[in-house]
Amino acid sequence: MKVDYINRKIEPVVREASKYYSVISVTGPRQSGKSTLLKHLFFDYKEFSMKDVHIRDYAMNDPVAFLQQTTDGMFIDEVQKAPVLMEYIQGIVDRHPERRFLLTGSSNFEMMRDLSESLAGRAGVFELMPMSLSETVAQRTDRDLSQQIFEGLYPAVIAGKNRAKFFYPSYVKTYLEKDVRDLLNLQNQMRFLRFIKLCATRIGSLFNASELAAEVGVDSKTITRWLLVLQASYLVTLLPPYYENISKRLVKSHKLYFNDTGLACYLLDIESPKQLERDKMRGPLFENMVVMEMMKHRYNQGKDGGVFFYRDSNQNEVDVLLKQEGEITAVEVKSSMTYHPSFEKTLRQLQDWIKTPVTKRAVVYAGEFENNSSDIKLLNYNSLNELF
Repeated sequence: MKVDYINRKIEPVVREASKYYSVISVTGPRQSGKSTLLKHLFFDYKEFSMKDVHIRDYAMNDPVAFLQQTTDGMFIDEVQKAPVLMEYIQGIVDRHPERRFLLTGSSNFEMMRDLSESLAGRAGVFELMPMSLSETVAQRTDRDLSQQIFEGLYPAVIAGKNRAKFFYPSYVKTYLEKDVRDLLNLQNQMRFLRFIKLCATRIGSLFNASELAAEVGVDSKTITRWLLVLQASYLVTLLPPYYENISKRLVKSHKLYFNDTGLACYLLDIESPKQLERDKMRGPLFENMVVMEMMKHRYNQGKDGGVFFYRDSNQNEVDVLLKQEGEITAVEVKSSMTYHPSFEKTLRQLQDWIKTPVTKRAVVYAGEFENNSSDIKLLNYNSLNELF
């Protein structure tokens, strides 16, 4: 069944910010619902898409006239394709703070650079990821876990407007032909695609540029540059380690996750939920889904960062730490449907290893039985909201 609109958790914070900022900017991956969200919240704004070559040419050649087409709210989609507009928007909102602009973009590097240069302090900036589990409860009632991981959480798939088997091949092709072409002077698309696929095999692992460089056949500097492109175009997220000394977090190795498990499944050549059930990547993909849910929770509050993993020199590890208001929520992620007491071992020891108060602990797994009465919660993955 097709669905016209699914409410997003980020809506209240975007509405609130619009009271204080002349410009609201929403970035995020292609097809994550940025335009749909803003048109739903600000339905009376006049929309202009920079994907339309005629509109883009007009905007680039005569930005003053373009921006004077209306003094009411103006919604400019894919604004990074016409970056000159941001300089002129700055002048307009400085002179006329009552003017209102909505901006969207799917390339974080370009858009954030231009925002920081032209609209610093004038724009409320938000990131919209593919949908969350809590946003899609009604649409997922007939999907088991393997199907959920396989299909992912892009709005078009969730709303029944496309199928995973069609959506993700087209998504990757469009990404390679448009985003990568724009961000890199790429000589060999197949080599870059191999790099992305190899990244998918390393979900939940520490990112090692030298190791990947040897497999892809390029130098480690190229791998680092390509990784920045994957981040800038919202395909992957790097999860930092937790250190109370912040400078250490910045230099230590990060874990690699994809922003959507459906896309990761496609890159791993997983062709059906049934294949996924027996695939060795099922556990890492389940972990990927849970980690991204915790990241989305932060984004939907208008915040970034605050999500980490813990690993020390003795190889003690906790999958996810969520830091909020100076306190830690610690989570172990298990794709098993059966609980085992060993799942709690590092959760019980964590407070001995860090000074920050650990106020919540949970094991998130694939089983149905839940226990909220213990000091360590046992939760099905659909109940993650109980930790926030």
